[in-house]
Amino acid sequence: MFDKVLIANRGEIALRVMRTCTRLGIATVAVYSDADADAAHVRAADQAVRLGPAAASESYLSIDRVIAAARETGAQAIHPGYGFLSENAAFAAACEAAGIVFLGPTADAIRTMGDKITAKQAVAQRGVPLVPGIAEPGLTDERLIAASADIGFPILIKPSAGGGGKGMHAVFEAAQLPEALAAARREAASSFGDDTLFLERLVATPRHIEVQVLADEHGNVVHLGERECSLQRRHQKVIEEAPSALLDEATRARIGEAAVQTAKSVGYRGAGTVEFIVSADQPDEFFFMEMNTRLQVEHPVTEEVTGVDLVEWMLRIGAGEELGLAQDEIALTGHAVEARIYAEDPARGFLPTGGTALDVEFPAGEGIRVDAGLEAGQRVASDYDPMIAKLIAHGPDRATALARLEWALGRSAVPGIMTNIDFLRTLIGRDDVREGALDTGLIDRMDPADLAHEPGEADVQFAAAAVVATLGRAAAEASEDGPLLVEFAGDDTSAWGAWDGWRSARPERVRTVPLTWGGERRDVAYAFPRLGGNGLDWTLRHDGVDERARMWADSATRTLWVASDRGVYSFARPQADSTLDPSAAGAEITAPMPGSVIELRAADGDEVAAGDPVLVVEAMKMEHVLRAPVDGVVHLVAAAGAQVALDEVLATVVAAGEGGQSGAGDAEAGTGEADAGGSAAR
Repeated sequence: MFDKVLIANRGEIALRVMRTCTRLGIATVAVYSDADADAAHVRAADQAVRLGPAAASESYLSIDRVIAAARETGAQAIHPGYGFLSENAAFAAACEAAGIVFLGPTADAIRTMGDKITAKQAVAQRGVPLVPGIAEPGLTDERLIAASADIGFPILIKPSAGGGGKGMHAVFEAAQLPEALAAARREAASSFGDDTLFLERLVATPRHIEVQVLADEHGNVVHLGERECSLQRRHQKVIEEAPSALLDEATRARIGEAAVQTAKSVGYRGAGTVEFIVSADQPDEFFFMEMNTRLQVEHPVTEEVTGVDLVEWMLRIGAGEELGLAQDEIALTGHAVEARIYAEDPARGFLPTGGTALDVEFPAGEGIRVDAGLEAGQRVASDYDPMIAKLIAHGPDRATALARLEWALGRSAVPGIMTNIDFLRTLIGRDDVREGALDTGLIDRMDPADLAHEPGEADVQFAAAAVVATLGRAAAEASEDGPLLVEFAGDDTSAWGAWDGWRSARPERVRTVPLTWGGERRDVAYAFPRLGGNGLDWTLRHDGVDERARMWADSATRTLWVASDRGVYSFARPQADSTLDPSAAGAEITAPMPGSVIELRAADGDEVAAGDPVLVVEAMKMEHVLRAPVDGVVHLVAAAGAQVALDEVLATVVAAGEGGQSGAGDAEAGTGEADAGGSAAR
């Protein structure tokens, strides 16, 4: 076994690999960029080496710098985690050339399976079933359009390289295909450096089933059962579980054997995942999609139901050991479900967010596992993937696992950062999800009202109470150890009276407290109820019931965060200019997330109609087309190539005939151009 292993990754996966290494007595080396200098994985490792600036291309994706770090520290092996260099054949080859063990498959296996076209050709020789379509090297747009008539619509455009849903587009009519192909090529080239595309028939009511495999260098291959990953949005997995509620034992055995044959087709070594698509209407029929030649994000659910530490076996296989697992010795016990927690805003089309974590709260309990890489005070930037944690629940059956996951989500909070935690609670509480009636389009069909998680009246009252308490306490110059000690800049505390006035037992009085949430200003009628605070924990009497919540405040962003049994909500104090007429500046088009302007579709001074494309912003390797909110004249603020912040104004559209004035409004999202649905802009 190795004495020292370098983990060429960051965040929760780096910490997860370190846990197994520590248990086995293996020293660990972390690598980091300037953005991660104070990150948890850096502090947890035995050694840490700086790679370079925040840009992944100059740090985590730099093969030379990672190899140099391993040599410098004497690491005998490198674990790549997932993402970054984990499926990079050149990196695997560089490790071999440097005499360092790459804890993954050979470079040849990565090349074959990393190109979905050659992968299909390889597995077809082993009798693994394929989705009808066209997959050949060097297909032009003209050939793809011609072939689409034989395949039939709807069609799925897929890049030959990469994964994670980047560059994938569903096309339902022939007229949409040329523009979708152009967008897919741009995204594939940007994400993977390869714009090769192929087409597959879009399977009706598809379910995403994948099988975990382990293979050693002695020719032994086993599978560890399947995982279902059908709950996705924009081809990105959200909830994963093991085993699938869809498959019977006979199909489970057949799909497992197909995964084993897939691994054998390329002489696989290490841990890998073979992904299949299954029609919900014909669950005994499955088709090969691709093989991920690395550890998967969702590997914990397999570990929970099998009791097998996949990272440990990656280490043992890399050290040359023979698999100590026979297929008939692997059993699936109980059920496990994983929820991915992202720094994103479901109400704004799941756009990535950012910020600084004021606190990080995840629960402990029976059957609960937390894989997280974020700590209080840590900043989440837009440089990397927005996933910040995973919650995994295990139980004797599916219903118990789901109930435990829902309980854990209800006790999780990352104040300071907008996350999808409340959306996940809504999702797993749906009847169709509870019943196992899943498919990959379920989330896209959800009612928008289910995405915008509105606070309850008690949550609003908590926020209003915090404002009054803060202002009163600031006026009274109270001690520094009280709750929510934050002074919102610009507030006139004298207007709120003394601290003891609102807290007294006299008959309730009502004050109007201006707050904003959901992008709107609301004037809250706040009565002075009984309220108690101890640190972050608060209690108030609302409608005759004692309500409890935890609250945090961020003076930098003038934001209050309230975590109750209903969810986690952010409230802000209106800015001083919030009463100004927003139409004075025209209808703004703002950046829906941090990113860069990659294309201008209109020139400064152009006349546009509502819905016309104006700019294209790229973020997280996805293109987002921002459109005009009204008819009028475009006034550009941003230039092509500019790096932009969340909500930064990129252009205004002054409505025609308004004499320089325009009605305020939100620019509508582009449809079909931002990875299956566009992005919100305003």
